[in-house]
Amino acid sequence: MIRVLFATSEVFPLVKTGGLADVSASLPEALCRNGYDVNILLPGYPTALSAARSAGSRRQARFSIGQYEVSLWRTRLPGTAVSLWLVDCPSLFQRDGNPYQNDEGEDWWDNAHRYHLFARVGVMMSLGQAGINWVPDIVHCNDWQTGLIPAYLSHYKHRPGLVFTIHNLAYQGLFSHETFRALGLPDSLWQFDQLEFHGQLSFIKGGLVFSDRVTTVSPGYANEIQRPEFGYGLDGLLRHRQQALVGILNGIDTRQWNPEEDEHLEFHYGIDHLKNKAQCQTRLRQELGLAMDGAPLLGFVGRLVEQKGIDWLLDVIPPLLERGCQFVVLGAGEERYQVPLRQLARDWPQQLSLTLGYNEGLSHGITAGADIFLMPSRYEPCGLNQLYSLRYGTIPVVHGVGGLGDTVFDPAEVDGHKANGFRFREPHSGALLHAIERALDCMNNRKAWHRLQENGMAGDYSWKRSATLYGELYQSIVTEREQLTQDP
Repeated sequence: MIRVLFATSEVFPLVKTGGLADVSASLPEALCRNGYDVNILLPGYPTALSAARSAGSRRQARFSIGQYEVSLWRTRLPGTAVSLWLVDCPSLFQRDGNPYQNDEGEDWWDNAHRYHLFARVGVMMSLGQAGINWVPDIVHCNDWQTGLIPAYLSHYKHRPGLVFTIHNLAYQGLFSHETFRALGLPDSLWQFDQLEFHGQLSFIKGGLVFSDRVTTVSPGYANEIQRPEFGYGLDGLLRHRQQALVGILNGIDTRQWNPEEDEHLEFHYGIDHLKNKAQCQTRLRQELGLAMDGAPLLGFVGRLVEQKGIDWLLDVIPPLLERGCQFVVLGAGEERYQVPLRQLARDWPQQLSLTLGYNEGLSHGITAGADIFLMPSRYEPCGLNQLYSLRYGTIPVVHGVGGLGDTVFDPAEVDGHKANGFRFREPHSGALLHAIERALDCMNNRKAWHRLQENGMAGDYSWKRSATLYGELYQSIVTEREQLTQDP
């Protein structure tokens, strides 16, 4: 049995700021079902430690790293059999709210120190130095917060295999040279082909440079990040490592996201009984105070930031409101987007509902109740919301980039048996509007619309296939490591 240490900075339901948390919960569980011994390593945030103690967890190890006293707690990821290790260091992780930022939306000043210590604990566990009776064959790191783990382990011949997954290349963990010095990192790592990046320390380069394999969360994104427009200055490194770069599409939790059993919905439906989807839409309109006039209902759930194409969305909403469409928007983000959305909600109270923040129940309600789900992202490593909408018979309209292009197929580009949504290629609001108009026209053809719904709902979006691919990846690395360590 291959043992895997899955290092991540967030995991649902204990701490979540984005899709990383969902992946960090679902993939380890799917791997466990496939026979892998997966242990998750997570910083000891207050909510996670509280849940562990409530579940009767006890401290398993205690040690010092520099000036910090650290404890390791072992528990189970709620609702699963997956082991979860929490790095308890109160001076670094005992903070309420967002794991990366304070209440003013500013990064914690000591983030480099926080995730450096987290990496040091990961290294100790990887080498059997943490005082626990478990050593992994594979260490699977995720995003910049874990990037120093491969950098440290690269100095050891007898180390586990290393996998590093890029969930979003835009977030790289960049810090000053002074911080590099303060962390006590080896001088040998301050080179352009290691951790130095244009005069700064780059955490993510630790994962990109030193891992045996680098994965992304969709095949499309794996190709895109090798180009300057998507590579954020790292495209040259990724092209250099393209033989080690693999795109594996994320799955979704098909138990949490199942229109036939969804606990957030009053009415349930499936591919063979779609009637109750209309009931979900009626209930959504009632809850949000929208007009009960049968107009097309378009939904958006996501962060209100440039990446998500919110400026394009703001361009197309007014003409579509004039046409009689309704919108439901759920999300939080930059004030420059929140202000005009609030104004539109005031001007069109029966046609546009805006909820700032995040609400899990409402996100399920929108996914079930909308006719069309909008994802006009400038770039999208994988995207999960389009997968949710497909499973719920809600037709996605997306920008055909990254994972969106890998999962949404336009009837203008593929045959009717594969088509499940609409996508646009050109990066501007006019292309988005044209794609929405094509979707609205298709709604008038009930047979064609129903076929799109059926195609989407029939897809397999579970983690089963992806977990199999990760398992094959792990096995290949273990075999390589065995050969390397046996060579004289």
